[in-house]
Amino acid sequence: MAPPVPLLAVRGSEGLYMVNGPPSFTESTAFQRDSGKNCKAVAFSKDGSLFAWCNGEKVNIVNVTSAELLRSFDLPKAVCLEFSPKNNVLATWQTYTNTIANKLHLQKVNDFVLSPGAQPTKVAVYVPGSKGAPSFVRLYQYPNFGGPQSALANKSFFKADKVTMLWNKKATAVLVIASTEVDKTGASYYGEQTLHYIATNGESAVVQLPKNGPIYDVVWNPNSVEFCAVYGFMPAKATVFNLKCDPVFDFGTGPRNAAYYSPHGHILVLAGFGNLRGQMEVWDVKNYKLVSKPVASDSTYLAWCPDGEHIVTATCAPRLRVSNGYKIWHYTGSLLHNYKVPSNEEMWQVSWQPFLDGVFPAKAVKYQAVPSELPSAEPKPAQAYRPPALRNKPVTSSKLHEDEPPQNMKPQSGSSDKPLSKTALKNQRKHEAKKAAKQEAKADANQESTQSAASQNAPRSAVPAVTSGDPEVDKKIKNLKKKLKAIEQLKEQAAAGKQLEKNQLEKIQKETALLQELEDLELGL
Repeated sequence: MAPPVPLLAVRGSEGLYMVNGPPSFTESTAFQRDSGKNCKAVAFSKDGSLFAWCNGEKVNIVNVTSAELLRSFDLPKAVCLEFSPKNNVLATWQTYTNTIANKLHLQKVNDFVLSPGAQPTKVAVYVPGSKGAPSFVRLYQYPNFGGPQSALANKSFFKADKVTMLWNKKATAVLVIASTEVDKTGASYYGEQTLHYIATNGESAVVQLPKNGPIYDVVWNPNSVEFCAVYGFMPAKATVFNLKCDPVFDFGTGPRNAAYYSPHGHILVLAGFGNLRGQMEVWDVKNYKLVSKPVASDSTYLAWCPDGEHIVTATCAPRLRVSNGYKIWHYTGSLLHNYKVPSNEEMWQVSWQPFLDGVFPAKAVKYQAVPSELPSAEPKPAQAYRPPALRNKPVTSSKLHEDEPPQNMKPQSGSSDKPLSKTALKNQRKHEAKKAAKQEAKADANQESTQSAASQNAPRSAVPAVTSGDPEVDKKIKNLKKKLKAIEQLKEQAAAGKQLEKNQLEKIQKETALLQELEDLELGL
């Protein structure tokens, strides 16, 4: 028996309607379009057999297969819908009126997350630190809420203004992204983040991320024994870790800020959306081989189809109010369907019909692109920016950041490919920082000696430099010119293909501000 065709629910200013999944991509005639423009919430049941929506007047529930209206409730103010795991309860959210069944007595609880899957339900709770006390996350099993002694696990940590807690599918472990609003080291405008692992058996650890910078995304593999983190200053790094928090595979660096596992966990998409150009990398997770690199520009949403073979990317309002629409891809990179919303309309949401595990069996990963009647969606590559000083010179590699290849594509060397230990990683960072500081001090010393020699060898009849008459201003002008000359030298080194250190790149970024400051001082002469 052939597996069913998943439906795609589309909610927007054109109303609410269903679209048949691959291969037809036509609007479903079984589900009658709700043309109202006040549809606030939609929800499929866990097995995809039921569908509910609120249109601003009522909450309706239909059988997805027959499109039969099962129930209708007068709940015009409902803004959130959720089916129970067994499909016999629909929870709606509006004004709070539920009876309390059990209560966890824990002061200052800031956030909590219920575990997915079957009973018994577990809950992760977060309590922020105060007055020098650390923040902590505790795991409980419902209804055992009898205090700290009944907790399954506990993890304390500092540097946390807020947290994001992520359960794995089997509800055996939680990943905690702890974030601070301000990075006291000044390395990041967006604060500082750390990643922690907590298991229901009591084990916990800090996940050591080899590259400094923000944590953009962390996702569990559906197999619940691996997770992928996307982190570090751009170009971002992506790494798969096991339950011991040891790195399994390093994808190198690239323009990415999100990760998406397929429903079967055998394919991983690394993507760069938002302020990035929409590049995607599709990886075979079993063999860690790159399958395809499609581009979905201006996308605000990505989701796997339950069949594990197709992906929808969408541009939705209010994130973007122009060029709304959705695209359906095959993971081999082929664009199979492209729908664009009329320019005077908006699209707010798309959502695949879910199915229970086992309805779609996992298939072997393909590497050859499947046939498609649509042309390739890859945009023409934009020309790289070239500083004015390099525009009349031969084109060379002028990247400020050289992308690091995945670990199985790095050139072979005599060194071991075994991942570094936590201590070795810390020592490596300290060594690199000391090396960078020595190189910078040496460069400054060489520059000063060169300038001193040049001043001694200058002819006595040379025209003296124009001064302001104010020694402090002259000193500032001299220092600014010295810094700008050093920046010019760094840019030439980058153009020659040399990989610059972090502090050197930060110097280059200050060039515009230094030029403006120098101009202001010289105009005052």
